[in-house]
Amino acid sequence: MHPPLQPSSNQFLQSLSRGDYELLRPHLREVKLVHSAVLFDIGGVIERIYFPHTGVVSLVVALASGDMIEAGMIGTDGVAGTSAALDGAIALNRAIVQIAGAASAIETEHIQAAVAASRSLRIKLYQHDQMLLAQAQQSAACNAKHQIEERLCRWLLRTRDLVGSDSIELTQEFLAQMLGVRRTSVTLAASHLQAANLIKYRRGHIHVLDSDALQEAACECYEAVKSQVTRLQAVPS
Repeated sequence: MHPPLQPSSNQFLQSLSRGDYELLRPHLREVKLVHSAVLFDIGGVIERIYFPHTGVVSLVVALASGDMIEAGMIGTDGVAGTSAALDGAIALNRAIVQIAGAASAIETEHIQAAVAASRSLRIKLYQHDQMLLAQAQQSAACNAKHQIEERLCRWLLRTRDLVGSDSIELTQEFLAQMLGVRRTSVTLAASHLQAANLIKYRRGHIHVLDSDALQEAACECYEAVKSQVTRLQAVPS
């Protein structure tokens, strides 16, 4: 196993064999993930692929009304832009930085060359793409069937897992966009959770007080996505 790039290194990169990592290493560049920045957009060319070390990237579907609905979340365990490495450079989702952080980035042409040279790297990226597809399918079912408070709990738990902290810097407006609901609905749901001492909320900041109780209040989708991620990560390449 190669040394980490930095203390909070990307788990996908660390999971690669020495040979596969060396195919990427000369082309990796450290970049900042700025809150609300769009890394690539629907129908646009994916010029760079990102491996977050810190922060969270959301894959969203944008509607004609201007609303956005989140289809998947990528943190230190994942990659943003895998489809460009596998079958083309055109984005099917918008990738927006949900929580600021840092990442290693690689130009699409370089990772495509690495994939052409390594079957094991291609399989790893394909498995990751499958994980994102599973997230998107679960998210669609969740948005259709579960109440906003359950979905908010699921979302907070997933974000907490990705940032590795009980403290999450995020506005209610952005939360409402990701969940595809009105801001007033998020305000009401967050107020209920705060009254039950599950979270503490102040402008732009959420602190998880009781993760066990939050999990009990969440819909089944949190555990379903967590299990899918664990299962796909365990598949040998």
